[in-house]
Amino acid sequence: MIEPMLDSDHLLVASTTLVVVAACVLLHFEASSVLSRMMRRTSPSRRRRFLGLMYGLLAAHVLEIWLFGLAAWWLTAATAGTVAGTTPMENGLDYVYLSAITFTTLGYGDVFPEGPLRFLMGTESLTGFMLITWSASLTFLEMQRHWNDRG
Repeated sequence: MIEPMLDSDHLLVASTTLVVVAACVLLHFEASSVLSRMMRRTSPSRRRRFLGLMYGLLAAHVLEIWLFGLAAWWLTAATAGTVAGTTPMENGLDYVYLSAITFTTLGYGDVFPEGPLRFLMGTESLTGFMLITWSASLTFLEMQRHWNDRG
């Protein structure tokens, strides 16, 4: 018998993934826009401008990692996948850790997703790579724009 391509767990993971990716991209766009404007309007000190940019981008990435981690935690509670490995997943911070190693494309070692949850985590890797690259590009452009400022 041929199994249906998507069962209810797969649909739940796919729809959750779409929502979380959209939220993260929107969050990153808004944070990047605010930080870019801040670079032009705030303190004449180059140091303060760039520290604000870096801390702001870091905060955006941490929030994005938490969004994916909370989604993974919720999906496993909804039995739409599991996490296996040498370390048991005991609380939400364990899922934030899983999300961080996925988002940064560090890779799996002690824990890894199984079942439909793999779709969320695979998509998180691509999203994280793109958003980190976006941050690096913004930082480069802002450094290029402000490098010759005296401040």
